[in-house]
Amino acid sequence: MQQYICTTCGYVYDPAEGDPDSGISPGTAFEDIPEDWVCPVCGVSKEEFEPV
Repeated sequence: MQQYICTTCGYVYDPAEGDPDSGISPGTAFEDIPEDWVCPVCGVSKEEFEPV
């Protein structure tokens, strides 16, 4: 699955890991994350992410 990077802080969302602290299970594709999810490091929206 495609990884995505936050263009603000450099955090990489890895679908294999998900974001358990935000309720995103491992194996969740970036496209399947709710639209109101934000970067767990800097708090920007999904719109600020781009494919790695």
